[in-house]
Amino acid sequence: MTRIVIIGGVAGGASAAARARRMDEHAEIIMLERGEFVSFANCGLPYHIGGEIELRNALLLQTPDSFKQRFNVDVRVFSEVTAIDRQNKSVAVQPQHGGEAYQLSYDKLLLSPGASPIKPPISGIDHSHVFSLRNIPDMDAILAALATYKPRHATVVGGGFIGLEMAEALKHRGLNVALVELSPQVMAPVDIEMANMLHQKLISQGVDLRLKTGLEAIAPIELHPAEAEAMDQYDVAKKPHHELQLTLSNGQLQTDIVIMAIGVRPETLLASYAGLALGERGGIKVNSAMQTSDPDIYAVGDAVETPDFVAGAPSLVPLAGPANRQGRIAADNMLGGDKHYQATQGTAICKLFDMAIASTGLNEKTLKRLGMDYEKVYVHAASHASYYPGAHPVTLKLLFTPDTGKILGAQAAGLDGIDKRIDVLAVAQRAGLTVRDLQDLELTYAPPFGSARDVINQAGMVATNMLDGIDPVCQVDDVLHMTDEQILLDVRNPPELTKIGAFPNALNIPLDQLRQRLDELPKDKEILVTCMVGLRGHVASRMLQQHGFKTKNLTGGYKTYHMATIEY
Repeated sequence: MTRIVIIGGVAGGASAAARARRMDEHAEIIMLERGEFVSFANCGLPYHIGGEIELRNALLLQTPDSFKQRFNVDVRVFSEVTAIDRQNKSVAVQPQHGGEAYQLSYDKLLLSPGASPIKPPISGIDHSHVFSLRNIPDMDAILAALATYKPRHATVVGGGFIGLEMAEALKHRGLNVALVELSPQVMAPVDIEMANMLHQKLISQGVDLRLKTGLEAIAPIELHPAEAEAMDQYDVAKKPHHELQLTLSNGQLQTDIVIMAIGVRPETLLASYAGLALGERGGIKVNSAMQTSDPDIYAVGDAVETPDFVAGAPSLVPLAGPANRQGRIAADNMLGGDKHYQATQGTAICKLFDMAIASTGLNEKTLKRLGMDYEKVYVHAASHASYYPGAHPVTLKLLFTPDTGKILGAQAAGLDGIDKRIDVLAVAQRAGLTVRDLQDLELTYAPPFGSARDVINQAGMVATNMLDGIDPVCQVDDVLHMTDEQILLDVRNPPELTKIGAFPNALNIPLDQLRQRLDELPKDKEILVTCMVGLRGHVASRMLQQHGFKTKNLTGGYKTYHMATIEY
């Protein structure tokens, strides 16, 4: 009988335990968890704080008792593993609430320690009003602080998934919220012009957004003795000022509570002490079977490095979906199977108030860093048939190779239909389809749900036209750095320029007048054509090419130009 010992639960460890039992009714499966909760929906924590998920128990997916009853898994909570003895194939277990430490032998060992919030070494980081959010106790502590201290102002440090979701949650609870982010943008998986849509949304919802701003120190604000004597210590809501003084890289900020959300790092201490190999990104190194450098020890989830799907480079992707799949694969292989993890695309989505932003594959920043050749196009289209009520704009960015049209990555943002488009592109990428194939995808259509030519189809058509030389495109950088041998032609109607915005130094000839005014255009210069979103620019560019002009169409038009050049 095989004894499988699993260290850590949640997505990776819990899924491995359940899968192992389904594959072998007779295996002995023991799961060790240093905390109280072995299987919970950590992605739902901000939504319980914000009130969208009303019941706390809804976040608890499995308990030790339910695991025992359904899967016959011996779950031991409050049990911390302090060491791994690889030679004797055992782990040292220290019960958290008293009891003698003991050794537990294993035939196969699975590490699912997860990742821990990054805690920078700054003054005041351990103040009682400073929190992080990674698990149920963290969530409970934040809710208790909100109930007890009744803060009026909160500062979220970090603009990733948790930071954005917590900014929304705290706004829902009626607090004034500042979001402090060190980089020029929130949401690192997308590029800055796409993130600018999030910046606009945050500001429109009253969030005090502070980009390119670092947190340097946290200090309590002391009451003047007279104020302290006059105020009932329990009447916190009437306190004349805030609790904390934050020193930022560009000024000061007063607040009541701080949520630290600057990212996570893999929990590798146990693996490192056991002599297991770590990867170049600092995670536990595993092969495609999820084996570590010790063939009897496997690792899954946020703590491991896996190759990214596009470039094969080592990556750390702390997402529940990959962790769940890795747990299943490890379970099969610990019981003699031969399953292999097929790399990580990093497909993810984030809700921010009434909008969503999602991505899959590599972003443009990463492609540049890796020195990979790429092309990109932008499409701005309706989420479903524009004549049916409730259609909203979808902005889609598609990245692909300039020779074969291989899909490198995609990003989308808008109010509706974002998950649908990125999910389709994630499947297309994994299946090895190219941008040319996107033209031919047969997607569901009825006016309430889509269009006869979906956003995905349109992106494929635009990219294919570019690859085939039918409609060469230019980018915002080309417009910003035009040469003396180029001119910019805007084919929008004049009222659009007044109402929406105009390009500096652009010649304006509306599309419907263009055939009659060709003599106003120079044939010895390249014409960069633009409109609002790129469609009229395409029509104009094709017309001009057939009249002997050399043209390029600005992909995504003025809307993309505005997204890329606005500063927050």
